[in-house]
Order: sequence, then structure tokens, then C-alpha cells
Amino acid sequence: MLIRYKKTLEKIAMGLLSFMPNEKDLKKLQQTMKQYETEENWQLFLWKEEDDIIGLIGILISSEKTIEIQHVSVNPSHRFQGIGKRMVKSLQEMYVDKTITANEYTSSFIEKCESC
Repeated sequence: MLIRYKKTLEKIAMGLLSFMPNEKDLKKLQQTMKQYETEENWQLFLWKEEDDIIGLIGILISSEKTIEIQHVSVNPSHRFQGIGKRMVKSLQEMYVDKTITANEYTSSFIEKCESC
């Protein structure tokens, strides 16, 4: 289930976000977290199963009609179980009136989701 990011979940979110290739540097990671916390059009969601948070998806609401997926990350021990695809599907259900696109870092994964 997708849940909205809260400051109390910052360490978990940063841990998941650090799996993204473009978020390896601590300063960059902290900048990204600040963006999600302070900019209204940047939104971060966490994927919770039972009592564990095992995934993360971050979006940029780039216009009234378009959402761009900035980050998709799943805990390595939970990968290849369809969690990333379920996060994207949940996002589509939340934003039925918007087109969901990808950025350069998420495009190959989003293309895989669409082909299934």
C-alpha cells in the first residue's frame, strides 16, 4: 500500500532513495529529500507491506495533466516480486486524470511496467 512520506520516516526513505544510481552522494541525497519535503509539486510515497516499508516512489507534478516519476526504489531483498510495478499501478489509480511519464533514471523501468 502506498503511504505519503512523513518526516518521521526520513531515514527509511533516504535508505531506499540511496539505491537510485543518481542518489549515491550524501549531499545530493539530502538535497533530494529537502526537495520532497519543501516543494509542493514534489511528492514522495513509501510502499508498506504488513509492518515493513520496502519501497519508495517519488514524483514531480509537472503540470495539471502530467506526473513525472523521479525515483523508484525497492529494498534489494524484496526485488523481482512486482513491488515496483504495484507502486506504479497504485500511483496510476491515485492520479487517474493525469498522464504518468518517466525521467532518464526511471524510464527503462516504467517501459518494463507498460509492457507487462
